[in-house]
Amino acid sequence: MLTALTNGTIYTGAQVIRNKALLTEQGKIAALVNPAEVPAHAAVTDCTGSIIAPGLLDLQIYGGGGYLFSAKRSPEALNAMAQALVKSGTTGFLLTLATDSMEVFHECIRIVRDHPHPAVLGMHLEGPYINPAKKGAHPVQHIKRPARDEVEGLLAAAGGVVKMITVAPEMCDPAILRWLDAQGIVLSAGHSNATFAEAMDGFQNGVRAVTHLFNAMSSLHHRDTGLPGATFRDRSVYASIIADNIHVDDNALIISKKVMGHRLFLITDAVEANDTWPAHHVAQEDRFTLPDGTLSGSRLTLLRAVQRCVEHAGIPLEEALRMATVYPATLMGLKDRGRIEPGCRADLVVFDPQYKVQKVFVAGTQQ
Repeated sequence: MLTALTNGTIYTGAQVIRNKALLTEQGKIAALVNPAEVPAHAAVTDCTGSIIAPGLLDLQIYGGGGYLFSAKRSPEALNAMAQALVKSGTTGFLLTLATDSMEVFHECIRIVRDHPHPAVLGMHLEGPYINPAKKGAHPVQHIKRPARDEVEGLLAAAGGVVKMITVAPEMCDPAILRWLDAQGIVLSAGHSNATFAEAMDGFQNGVRAVTHLFNAMSSLHHRDTGLPGATFRDRSVYASIIADNIHVDDNALIISKKVMGHRLFLITDAVEANDTWPAHHVAQEDRFTLPDGTLSGSRLTLLRAVQRCVEHAGIPLEEALRMATVYPATLMGLKDRGRIEPGCRADLVVFDPQYKVQKVFVAGTQQ
């Protein structure tokens, strides 16, 4: 079916376009045309007063729709999580697992592998190959150094569904990092106590990103700038950031954006309440914590993170949207998402000036 979205302000990822209609057909972006050129047989959606943007992409999220996936491991939980995220404007996400047993990893991987969903881009394994000194909310008893046979077995079972792995580079054999990179895995440094030199070595051995900048990592100290300093220094490395003014102060967001530009992108790191060990997340007013008060996850949506960038960090809306679309898509090599261009998937979010979602489309179908 040919569909036309009219009367909205279109943020394509490259430019802001007004007084055009957006045409979608067969699940893809077809064209941007003058309103008078919309074919008579098109189904018209009036977006007066709204913003039309590419569907948002979250590369690190643990739960949604009332389900923490690692604790409620089922196709039903996966589907409920995906539906809730799509309704919030996030049309693509990496389902993320924190450090856990290999049995849980394999079970979760099998469910995601065998029950594909159009919004699920794959999986992000945050751990278990991290540094216990920076474990944060991760259970220390499952943290380990990677062994080649274990990693090979994990990826073989995944059948391509694992797309990103967070590691502490100082805890990993460089040969394993290079091997994972050669398999097409996006390696991200996180939960790491790396010195500047160790972090730079990791980047040289295949690490291409940094997980939730500043959180659970070595500090930016003036005598050894650690992982944050190496991230700022290496012009090829991307970093995710949690823009909620809790995980990271707004001033740190402002500074990081000025230094990193297009290399900084948004994630939510969002979880759901759960009262079972080891992922015991307690809902607070504006965050999630472990029972002892340790910060364990956000209550963000990605659109709210975009809003915070605009309203509290002075980042223009078109750039804040790129931080949740173009830049994560670029890191993950997703050429058909994160942009409004002919041939791209018609994954779209329509929201009003107060950042309230009006409509969401996945592959051209309104959800």
